[in-house]
Amino acid sequence: MTLNPADQAFAARLEAALPEGVIGPVEPRYLAEARGRVTGIGGCLARPRMTSEVATIVRACAEARVGIVPYGGGTGLVLGQVMAEGPAPLILSPERMNRVRAVHAAEGVLVAEAGAILAEVQKAAEAEGRLFPLALASQGSARIGGLLSTNAGGVNVLRYGSARDLCLGIEAVLPDGSVLSELKRLRKDNTGYDIRNLLIGAEGTLGVITAASLKLFPPAAATGTAIFTVASPAAALSLLARAQSRLAGGVTAFELIAGQGLAFLDEVMPEVRQPFATRPDWMVLIEAGLPGGLDPTDALGALYTAAEAEGLVSDGVIARGAAQSRDFWRLREALPEANRKIGAVASHDISLPLSEIPTFLDEGPALIAPFGPFRIHAFGHLGDGNLHFNIFPPKGEKRDNYLTRTSAIQRAVHDRVAALGGSFSAEHGVGRLKTSDLERYAEPAKLAAMRAIKQALDPQGIMNPGAVLTR
Repeated sequence: MTLNPADQAFAARLEAALPEGVIGPVEPRYLAEARGRVTGIGGCLARPRMTSEVATIVRACAEARVGIVPYGGGTGLVLGQVMAEGPAPLILSPERMNRVRAVHAAEGVLVAEAGAILAEVQKAAEAEGRLFPLALASQGSARIGGLLSTNAGGVNVLRYGSARDLCLGIEAVLPDGSVLSELKRLRKDNTGYDIRNLLIGAEGTLGVITAASLKLFPPAAATGTAIFTVASPAAALSLLARAQSRLAGGVTAFELIAGQGLAFLDEVMPEVRQPFATRPDWMVLIEAGLPGGLDPTDALGALYTAAEAEGLVSDGVIARGAAQSRDFWRLREALPEANRKIGAVASHDISLPLSEIPTFLDEGPALIAPFGPFRIHAFGHLGDGNLHFNIFPPKGEKRDNYLTRTSAIQRAVHDRVAALGGSFSAEHGVGRLKTSDLERYAEPAKLAAMRAIKQALDPQGIMNPGAVLTR
């Protein structure tokens, strides 16, 4: 069905139905994309202050057949928050719906509105002696609604799960303007279809999340951080198994770091402190949080001793205090920044069964070699199988000289990932960037079910048009 633009006449009608200041012109920042690949379009901007205003906006868009593009923190990497062509949509930002409505510390639940920034939610939980464990580099700007809509991952998925696993209930406005009030604080609710999980990860294509009940956890009594060198990704996986057995669920993060990434830091970010005088081919960053009475530094030391005896590790540094731990994480978080400074020819956010990761990484150079003399930087959340497998031009050359090969490289990588039982999108979602990948790799039955759900809930196609499903 053809959509109409959110033109001045529509904006004026909508403005008349809402309090002053909710509807306004679209500022350039709402049309920007994190990596600068496209500039979006938008007819008007809506910044509602409460769920009832969201419902009024969605209802008006449904009646006028005007598309809605939800805009959270703007940190998405698959063009889910920007629409570059078609009738100019209404941009919907929840930034003024940013309250933490309640904290039920004894229950381990926090209720936050969609516009609440992740870092602020973390602070609110901490003030009550609890932990909200979702953590990622963009937590100072990413908003709860966007994090749930994209099922964000981050560094703590190994222990706590992704955004989907951290949500008990949601409040949302559906495509007809009706309000779904399911802000339950229940751990068990076996009453039919799980609409909550249908909307989580849907990237705003089935409705607008306005608030959520989130799980909180007791914080670890003590946390330890270490970096160990390993001979290979296979050795890293064996070390992960040993760590999980010895630390009995205490492993919070297990990050794989390649020597190529350290070389990139030397090249463009030499100020980042590195832990070893001689650059290893592979190393892992481990963080463990343990209950009272247990010392994670001692536990990591014992893990190193046992792993060294098995030939899994050859060197290591255990953080002696919070400052050194921050240095370790600063190194890990600097890797994507260094990637951006160099400029990737092709980037991949993939996941694989853990046992297939060494196979894929061993095959990587031969897989990429036919396309050119590229440098490969593979790193990521090894504990949950998520790799960032990125391809860069030879040292001293610009990526622009190789961009005609990007699509072919991505196809080769994604084909191999699919053959190994993996996914072309581990944590970034589909957005508008990867719709053709979804068409190529998703099971036909899954695609048919997704289209049927979209048609049933959003028959006019107004919710984030062109994202996830193109038809």
